Amino acid sequence: MLFQVLTEREEKNSVTIASNESFSGWTKTFTDPRLCAAIVDRLTFNGTIIETDTESYRLARTRAAQRKNG
Repeated sequence: MLFQVLTEREEKNSVTIASNESFSGWTKTFTDPRLCAAIVDRLTFNGTIIETDTESYRLARTRAAQRKNG
């Protein structure tokens, strides 16, 4: 279903997606390798990839809370 949404959307407007996982790690979520490759292909075709190399705010907050409570 996500693939259909991306396919329809790309022809009309921009799509923005944020992820803490590199594309190679997306196979953990999209377990079908062909589907995963197709989704990455749709997202990156004529697109701009911005890598911030920063840690997730939520992850940092969770780890800090665990250290505080641990």
